[in-house]
Amino acid sequence: MACGSADPVTLFISIGLSEQKAKETLKNEALSAALTEAVTQAQGVLGAGVDKGTGTLLYNLASKLKDQKRLGFLTGYIAHKKISTDLQLNAALDYVKSHPVDPISAEEFEWQCGVGVVVSPEQIEDTVEAIISKHKEQLLKERYRFNMGLLMGEARNQLKWADGKIIKNEVDMQVLHLLGPKTEADLEKKAKAPKQKAAVENEKVEEAVDGDVKLEGKSLMEQLRGEAMKFHKPGENYKTEGYVVTPNTMKLLQEHLELTGGQVRTRFPPEPNGILHIGHAKAINFNFGYAKANNGICFLRYDDTNPEKEEEKYFTGIRDMVEWLGYKPYAVTHASDNFQQLYDWAVELIRRGHAYVCHQRVEEIKGHNPPPSPWRDRPTEESLLLFEGMRKGKFMEGEATLRMKLVMEDGKMDPVAYRIKYTPHHRTGDTWCIYPTYDYTHCLCDSIEHITHSLCTKEFQARRSSYFWLCNALDVYCPVQWEYGRLNLTYTVVSKRKIVKLVETGAVRDWDDPRLFTLTALRRRGFPAEAINNFCARVGVTVAQTTMEPHLLEACVREVLNDSAPRVMAVLEPLRVTITNFPAPQQMEVKVPDFPADESRGSHSVHFSSTVFIEQADFREVTEKGYKRLTPDQPVGLRHAGYVISVQKVIKDPSGKVVELQVSCARADTRDKPKAFIQWVSNPLRCEVRLYERLFLHKNPEDPSEVPGGFLSDINPNSLQLIEDAMVDRSVAGAKVFDQFQFERVGYFSVDPDSTESKLVFNRTVTLKEDPGKI
Repeated sequence: MACGSADPVTLFISIGLSEQKAKETLKNEALSAALTEAVTQAQGVLGAGVDKGTGTLLYNLASKLKDQKRLGFLTGYIAHKKISTDLQLNAALDYVKSHPVDPISAEEFEWQCGVGVVVSPEQIEDTVEAIISKHKEQLLKERYRFNMGLLMGEARNQLKWADGKIIKNEVDMQVLHLLGPKTEADLEKKAKAPKQKAAVENEKVEEAVDGDVKLEGKSLMEQLRGEAMKFHKPGENYKTEGYVVTPNTMKLLQEHLELTGGQVRTRFPPEPNGILHIGHAKAINFNFGYAKANNGICFLRYDDTNPEKEEEKYFTGIRDMVEWLGYKPYAVTHASDNFQQLYDWAVELIRRGHAYVCHQRVEEIKGHNPPPSPWRDRPTEESLLLFEGMRKGKFMEGEATLRMKLVMEDGKMDPVAYRIKYTPHHRTGDTWCIYPTYDYTHCLCDSIEHITHSLCTKEFQARRSSYFWLCNALDVYCPVQWEYGRLNLTYTVVSKRKIVKLVETGAVRDWDDPRLFTLTALRRRGFPAEAINNFCARVGVTVAQTTMEPHLLEACVREVLNDSAPRVMAVLEPLRVTITNFPAPQQMEVKVPDFPADESRGSHSVHFSSTVFIEQADFREVTEKGYKRLTPDQPVGLRHAGYVISVQKVIKDPSGKVVELQVSCARADTRDKPKAFIQWVSNPLRCEVRLYERLFLHKNPEDPSEVPGGFLSDINPNSLQLIEDAMVDRSVAGAKVFDQFQFERVGYFSVDPDSTESKLVFNRTVTLKEDPGKI
């Protein structure tokens, strides 16, 4: 069928668009016209229909090209298959943007766009093989901890016009051939390069002072993959794909550079209506880390445009968590700082014909295909009067909104810029009864703060075009929005609404319950900030959403605590042991190193008397094969004491439970070496210990196919075990809240805020990393 006689939707479907996408495209008049013209010209060249691959390129061309006089020129290259990949198309778009004046040199254009370049599978294989050979020694050493993005980056540089998917498959295949499948050690254990102690200490000092995030000597930014490597330089916003250039763009960018001095500027913009979670840690690290790595600045900006849900505790909690992770905001700002400016700009937007007051109800404009507003074309003066009426409180909530005249990338038409809310604001009180939306506020606050890189999670990609549109509609400096994939964890929920339900039903105590993955909960459980930052660095920044297992985060925690948490001895289920031949008339003092692997890092003393306590699990009445601890026939050593004990008598209560052991002791250097040394305490402190397991039983508690009854039905009944009469040596008596220790042979523990002067409470942070076969 000739395209001239086809309706646009049929035409768009014929090139491979889905019916829904075709209809959404039709709503965007400029895009629809450009795509129709491109398809018409391509069919004229081909003399036939357009295949799906060519159709996709034509769609991308029509949606990205701003200088429509180049449409025919580029369409010809696509139709003749001279431009056949997105990579070539992006290069072509960059070329025509930077060469606005005719004539275009065909030879230079084709060279810049890789026209006629064919990369064979053999070339890809040989190139990847050479790159892997170059890094072979380090790959074998680090295995899957090696930054594979480095291999991809070098391969892409050498094979500019090759298909990226083919390169990645070749890299993956050759790495697998070299290293074999991933092992458990690859998932959890980091191979540390040997360092001089002084170097390690200096690195820690540098991290503490600068707040930089390091892993294996590499900062977060050194490990970035994907989109982050393509970021524009300050002032070169116009080189970004999809950026809209207006006659005033260069002047505004020049003013921006004069004001900022070419400085990188980012912002972390949370809504103050909940507590930050592990996904926010990635955003904090990315925004602050990117600015830090480029000698720039990062703002902490509260997106406080919804007074109904905002509370002071969230403002305080958010800032506390940002600073706990080691970052200091350049400035703390609020969207509400700009309410008057935002209102003035909204008035200007109406005057320019880009916004109107609408009376459709919220439920009428929900969904993918709401009916067009009958008030879209109302006179400007009428909208100005009505908007002033909204400002003065002349309408009820929901009776009127201010909407912007644009179609977003996801087909959403005319997003709301202002709505009415008769709720006092925590900072502005009753000054306003209309409040701006995210779609209106965010890009304009970015503009006001002269942000260079507005880093958002992937769900905001559909708002990138409206972001650019609004700044340009008001003729103000336009930053660049970049999107990256969110970080999610299995076996948890992070939705504010769902956490509230967990609290209300008593499944958890509060937002900081250590079984949750809010940042306050992780801190309370004892996760070091450094470990969370290392985890974010290890995950890296990619466009794709990342879902990780909690044990990978726990591995990062162990790595940090293994080096930072002093060792103490504790028993969780005590069994009394009486030494009948104690070698001194009274108790002795035993020196215990804080870090047995490096005794120069300090020590503490513990009491050693004729009465000690050991773990109940460290004694069995019958010697079984493979059991290495205390039995009537098998002695055991006491860690650090230098003595070996042997059972003389087993004392039981009326029910038959073992309640005490009477033992004899001998110096370890006078006996054969025992099969094991166990921890013990004498004259200890009694304490409460809380042992945590996963809160949910299934990996994806929010997935109805996995948990048909909903996430509240998936609570693990054994997620918390309380031990009220555990014992720990007295060296921890002065410990403060959040202090961290390794209880030898037991796990890593942190002092909980519930602790009192009379009784310490410890949370188990993570278990020790042990061989599952070890008994």
